[in-house]
Amino acid sequence: MANMNTELQKYYDSRFAMFSQQGWKDLVEDVKTMLHASNTLSGVTPDNLGFKQGEVSIMRWILSLQDTTEAAYKDLTDENT
Repeated sequence: MANMNTELQKYYDSRFAMFSQQGWKDLVEDVKTMLHASNTLSGVTPDNLGFKQGEVSIMRWILSLQDTTEAAYKDLTDENT
């Protein structure tokens, strides 16, 4: 970890602090509920298909953010040890 610059370390520290907050946990639960309700073809038309795909994509990104951040940090710190 000695080679990680201070700015990048602060970035990860901030992310990890955010993940530990109740607000983040509440958001994740809300997004899981929204994804369950939205991840269906019900109500999809040719006009709103792209919007629906984008909506689901963003929800999945939010739900994977903690895991991908932790994996990236682990990769960075493993490289520097």
